[in-house]
Amino acid sequence: MRRREEQNHLLPDGFDHAGFGSEMDVSSGVLRKRTRRDVLLFGAGAIAAAVTGTLLLPDETLQRLGVHREIGASGKQWLMDKAIRIDDDVAEAIFSRNRTVPTYAKSQVTGLKNNYNGATPSPDYLAGWSLTLNGLQSGLSIALDTRNLLNRFSFCEGITRFVCVEGWSEIAWWGGVRFDDLIRVYPPVSQARWVKIESSVNLDTNGSPDPYYVSLDMQTARHPQTLLATHQNGSPLSVEHGAPLRVLVPVKLGLKNVKAVTAITYLAEEPSDYWRERGYSGYDGI
Repeated sequence: MRRREEQNHLLPDGFDHAGFGSEMDVSSGVLRKRTRRDVLLFGAGAIAAAVTGTLLLPDETLQRLGVHREIGASGKQWLMDKAIRIDDDVAEAIFSRNRTVPTYAKSQVTGLKNNYNGATPSPDYLAGWSLTLNGLQSGLSIALDTRNLLNRFSFCEGITRFVCVEGWSEIAWWGGVRFDDLIRVYPPVSQARWVKIESSVNLDTNGSPDPYYVSLDMQTARHPQTLLATHQNGSPLSVEHGAPLRVLVPVKLGLKNVKAVTAITYLAEEPSDYWRERGYSGYDGI
């Protein structure tokens, strides 16, 4: 992963600055408000990770360290899953909507590669594409197209670093609608704490249908830098980058940034998540 360019957190002139903080500002007052609970949660996560990491060592190594208890493969997998969950819970507990990731100038934008996990979908889906909203306070299921979104909502832009779980990162310029603006106009049911974001057009490496879905906590969905992106580098999204609409969540790893979104559903309980089901973390914060 490339070194984070902390020294230059700029927004291009003329861009909408609301919500796109140029850097993470932590005043002494904010630091004083950090609670003992936050510190304890962080400590608990660190201890759990250290203990679990030790127990995952080979049995002969554990015996040399004086740990005389064999843990089978299934037991080690169980411990790892629990440690990941604790890490997620700690990260979620100390998350703040006031924290923003760095932003950059147009001159710092780099090329963003096509990072579809499987095959890139054929553009044929674009003709019948719509975004379906479920779990609304109204009890209705609503379908929107990009014209609905761009005509009804303010267009916002931001230049942020896209960070992939595979270890690479790029600086990209995005434009679209704030997720929070959509939530305000089409409010979810009152008990909603989670969002399920889906792409029904996603394909596997063989080109077969492989619907993609992620869970996103409501706080992150409402974060001021989270966008329903329709544009990249000043132009409408290409198919390779998730046309006509993708979720852009700068405070999360790239696997949460769903391309070609077809449905958003608000839920009270945490929904299923494509990569969590395959052994990854579910929180995936940066």
